Amino acid sequence: MEKETRERKMDKKIFFILIGTISILFGFDKTAYIEACKNNDVDACYALALQLTTGKNIGNQESMKEGTSYMRKACVYGEIKACDKLGENYLIDKSYGAARPYLTDSCNRGVKTACEAVGTIYRDGHDVRQNDTKAREFYEKACDLKSPDACHNVAIMYRGGFGVVKNRSIEKSFYQKGCDLGLKVSCEQYTILDNEDKGIKTGLWESMKNWF
Repeated sequence: MEKETRERKMDKKIFFILIGTISILFGFDKTAYIEACKNNDVDACYALALQLTTGKNIGNQESMKEGTSYMRKACVYGEIKACDKLGENYLIDKSYGAARPYLTDSCNRGVKTACEAVGTIYRDGHDVRQNDTKAREFYEKACDLKSPDACHNVAIMYRGGFGVVKNRSIEKSFYQKGCDLGLKVSCEQYTILDNEDKGIKTGLWESMKNWF
């Protein structure tokens, strides 16, 4: 019985998401979703929110505002994807104070981009007291989740001593992580440090001396 109930809930979720997608593409009437959402149907709330905040409605302030209210309701009812989407939408809108708690929760669930976003919010002091220590913590989480940019940012913090004691070996290790994940600038910085550690002189002047 319990298995059948779960399957029915999943079928209903897929149904509403599918219909929501069709609605986005073809502009079908949203009345049914509104009524279902009023009756606390979380899947309908989420599908309606997607319809109002994506596609042709992006940039439409009235539609985005209405969609955000349904997205918030779906989040409150337990739809995790709605909570993740709320953080993303608030971030895009530069409503950093509203975005931060949702993004933090998303980060704790392993959403790489959310961890990186919170790191940047703390690093740049967006609607919060600037805090390099917290910025590094979130960048490190994003790095662990394989964000090359986050790994590079951690390296820079160890190079400059932002919220940490300067540490060349740790700086180098994070450049290597960024490089391993495909970030060219991290590879370049790692090579510079590695050559210096090996006593290999690099740079423009060294290259010019080899011309003569």
